[in-house]
Amino acid sequence: MLPPEPLLSVRDLRIAFGGVEVVRGLSFDVHAAEVLALVGESGAGKSLTARALLGMLPAGAARTGSVHPDLSGARGRRIALVPQDALSALSPVHPVGEQLAAAVRSVTRVSRAEARVRAVAALDRVGIPDAARRARSYPHEFSGGMRQRAVVAMATINEPDVLIADEPTTALDEERRDQVLGLLTEQREAVGAALVLVTHDLDAVRRFADRALIMYAGRMTELGPVRDVLDRPLAPYTAGLLACLPQPHHPRARRLPTLAGTPPTPDALPPGCAFAPRCAHATELCGREEPRPERVDGREVACHHREKV
Repeated sequence: MLPPEPLLSVRDLRIAFGGVEVVRGLSFDVHAAEVLALVGESGAGKSLTARALLGMLPAGAARTGSVHPDLSGARGRRIALVPQDALSALSPVHPVGEQLAAAVRSVTRVSRAEARVRAVAALDRVGIPDAARRARSYPHEFSGGMRQRAVVAMATINEPDVLIADEPTTALDEERRDQVLGLLTEQREAVGAALVLVTHDLDAVRRFADRALIMYAGRMTELGPVRDVLDRPLAPYTAGLLACLPQPHHPRARRLPTLAGTPPTPDALPPGCAFAPRCAHATELCGREEPRPERVDGREVACHHREKV
């Protein structure tokens, strides 16, 4: 059971560019020591939502709503980002250990020697062999897997309350994906942090997350415990995403189903429910009124016809 007091509370979050809303009235909580997955197709607003928590929205973005407490002023200390591209996240002209030590000294008044000790310990904790020696290596001297471990070490070195991982397994095969997510969950547990995982990989969500927030066109479609959401979806969009997953008991040659149509662009949303043009259960009501989130069976769902799924 989740603790009664959330670590972060997001209420009516809206993010717009040039007056066009990309994230539209999103509300959710993040609890201590949990893994919350933000899930949806490209363009759903997942990454922008995560970056709003970090206070790292791109230039031109206008944000309203509340994130409480606001941890953006404590990046690297209370909230930290695990980036998608480890190579570009690390400076090519400084040793890896030096970069981790700098992360320590950016938030804590310790000597350079103490910061180096903490850097080596962090590399050792994420499984870098011979950490004291490898701390003197440059990023190009690390393998891809070691670089990923290094950025996880950097994100967790100051024991933040919240980790944000934005598509950390994009383009990885299943084995490498599981290694990275396993490492993330291990380090989250080691430092006692919550993890917000941005992904489109429902299999990874099932294996590593506690709760799932399904997003479509900038809004919440369904939010609840992973087992409930993925085993008994109440929203047609969630059910549609799940139907597209490979089924192990089917022949390999079987063609995978797809979710018909494409998500609307933020500047051309249809009236009513944004998913209605792609939904087999849509009625005239769906084309007229946008559904409001309602509490159902311990989760939140925004759908006029959830009983039909």
